[in-house]
Amino acid sequence: MAGDVRDRMVEGAMALLAQRGLQATSFSEVIAATGAPRGSLYHHFPDGKDQLVAAAVDRAGAVLADALASVAGASAEAVAERFLAIWRAVLTRSQCEAGCAVLAVTVATDSAELLSHATVVFRAWHGLLADLLRKGGLPPARARSLAMMLIASAEGAVVLSRADRSLEPFETVAQQLMAQVRQAAGVA
Repeated sequence: MAGDVRDRMVEGAMALLAQRGLQATSFSEVIAATGAPRGSLYHHFPDGKDQLVAAAVDRAGAVLADALASVAGASAEAVAERFLAIWRAVLTRSQCEAGCAVLAVTVATDSAELLSHATVVFRAWHGLLADLLRKGGLPPARARSLAMMLIASAEGAVVLSRADRSLEPFETVAQQLMAQVRQAAGVA
């Protein structure tokens, strides 16, 4: 039961970070969003807000990694399509009001520890995507560069779609990314 409350708070913080950013993600907001008892925050996160945010960043990293598990062994094109579909779903479900919790922390924190958590997540995503693309038929160096381009471009496209309140920027970038992946895979 206690783990359920902690998990609910981490999930709530992750959602708030993705939608409202680091500054607007307070203990009070997490309590309101999750219905967790106030005392449980200090029980589960005795070191304060940064501890909760770090757990939310780690969870966001795991969510994306888990979502990519379904394309292990698939073609590079299928890997890229799945990665982009994950971000498209975030935008669609939130009506372009949510983005990436990891990015939200990266651009707003002045904590070296939180930035380190974000760095670990981004590096893990890069390594995972590069490995999946390599196993999907791309040469290792090309897989690494395309993985970085997928992450950076998708993150930027999500930001632009949020600003525009439209999927159009995301879809434009996704189309270009898929063309590059197909070309690298020799499918174009």
